[in-house]
Amino acid sequence: MDLQCPQCGHFNAQAANYCQRCGASLARVGPASEPATVTYRIDETGELVPVQQGERKLVGPALVVRGGGGREGETFPLQGERMSIGRRPESDVFLDDVTVSRDHAVLVRRGRQWHIDDCGSLNGTYVNRSRIETHRLQEGDELQIGKYKLTFLVR
Repeated sequence: MDLQCPQCGHFNAQAANYCQRCGASLARVGPASEPATVTYRIDETGELVPVQQGERKLVGPALVVRGGGGREGETFPLQGERMSIGRRPESDVFLDDVTVSRDHAVLVRRGRQWHIDDCGSLNGTYVNRSRIETHRLQEGDELQIGKYKLTFLVR
């Protein structure tokens, strides 16, 4: 029996822990449930504070990690006009993998659309399995950067 996402209504495989469409947790009830991944935010003092399920607002465009590095389901809401992607810890989307360049790619808002531009990375940026220099992102596009696979969602 498929699991229906409580956030977007998408039907997911029974073994899924996160929604394939929006990245929401598919928490199970009962003794057979596995522990869920905990999400944290940084408060004003710099301390990590657990985020309660109801606190999360899943609105607006985002990148959701689908595979790589054990970070499946992690979500990066797209904010502002530019967001950096890379191995540099200060990156807006930090991907800790030696095959990811320090300054690998950048997400740029152009008008009402989001684009991804490769920053001359050694191993390239791929969208829907094609290497790109620049690409206008559309709902469901699959990005591959190093060992990470991410999905672009409009939500």
